[in-house]
Amino acid sequence: MIRFSAACIVAFLSLLCLPGFHAAETEEPNYDESKVPLYSLPDPLFFENGRRVNDPVQWKKRRSEILHLFEVNVYGKTPVGRPAEMKFVVKKKVDHFLNGKASLREVRLLFNGKENGPFLDLLVIVPEKNRPDGGSPAFLTANFKGNQSIHFSKDISITKSWVRESGSDRKEGRVKDHRATEKSRGSAASRWPVEKIIDSGIALATWYYGDVDPDFDDGFQNGIHAIYGKPKPDQWGSIGSWAWGFSRAMDYLESAGDINAREVAVMGHSRLGKTALWAGARDQRFALVISNDSGCGGAALSRRHFGETVKRINTNFPHWFCDNFQKYNDNESALPVDQHQLIALIAPRPVCIASAAEDQWADPRGQFLSALHADIVYRLLGKEGLGGVTQHPDVNTAVGKTIRYHIRAGIHDVTDFDWDQYIKAMKELVIAPEK
Repeated sequence: MIRFSAACIVAFLSLLCLPGFHAAETEEPNYDESKVPLYSLPDPLFFENGRRVNDPVQWKKRRSEILHLFEVNVYGKTPVGRPAEMKFVVKKKVDHFLNGKASLREVRLLFNGKENGPFLDLLVIVPEKNRPDGGSPAFLTANFKGNQSIHFSKDISITKSWVRESGSDRKEGRVKDHRATEKSRGSAASRWPVEKIIDSGIALATWYYGDVDPDFDDGFQNGIHAIYGKPKPDQWGSIGSWAWGFSRAMDYLESAGDINAREVAVMGHSRLGKTALWAGARDQRFALVISNDSGCGGAALSRRHFGETVKRINTNFPHWFCDNFQKYNDNESALPVDQHQLIALIAPRPVCIASAAEDQWADPRGQFLSALHADIVYRLLGKEGLGGVTQHPDVNTAVGKTIRYHIRAGIHDVTDFDWDQYIKAMKELVIAPEK
């Protein structure tokens, strides 16, 4: 029998109690291209029975097949359509926001029609000048800390929902007992150039992702799962829930007279970048899909086993994906899909994929390769895709046509450089696309 000293046992138990500690984190992540395993990708233009897709009509059937594979193996099946009981309640209106440049309103989406039921608080900021007759185009986004975090204005209500609490949040007093405080106003403003977006003639709609499903592993007892029930192994996890939330917000934007619902881009960063891709794949109402630094389970190829891996993400965040996804921990080659096929599901609509040079955890090269391997589907559907680009571009360079990819200097974040590319894509690909 192997015996351990009391001191060793205490040290080990103390390690297990550290916040965020998981056994998988003891393995060193791979950041060496020479150690990327040999892999072959499933071809988006071949049916599961081996038959080739030859035209857009056949692609529609193949698309349904791929979508189903992602549902049962990665993100989980999601309830279809808006709840019959859902209601929209305007909670606040501000007519002269940003010194008269915009109007602001806060709309509560009551998913089951009840004030004490699950909800989403949508903040909508719309340009007041030179608004097109059909309404303004819009970025629809989700945020991490509450709507009040995107701007310092006291016109924006502070979220009452549960909020993730980082060490810096506690130290600065922005979050107390998982509730946002007055000090959280504008705490993420560097990621949200609100005036730049409004000055470009584009509206901004955003919501706090924790409204729909709190971002912790609670066995799916809170948020939207409280009315739909605990998911089965092939049903939606948190990313599926947040993607569902994007679609419900889109339901509202379709009813808003000052928004052009045919010109709405869905955008997310990091885990919400994964969410934006899945929302855009499932809901074809989104005219443009934007993934910022989405990494594993987002735009990065799983089979590369670079940076964050399927095992790591399932260990650290077991609530994000459906339970079936855990079958592919250290077993990515057995996945019937990979993330280039997720990009392909968005075709022929435009997609923007962004990386950061210092964000190797999110595998910038793997994100570019997803775009590259989705290109054949865009071309089948008559679009230029990456426009002939086959090599990973230099830092601070944007490439592509209907598929756009850029990598910028810096860390895992959202910057003005990123937003410049997204505004440009909206103007060129959605608002006034080339004929």
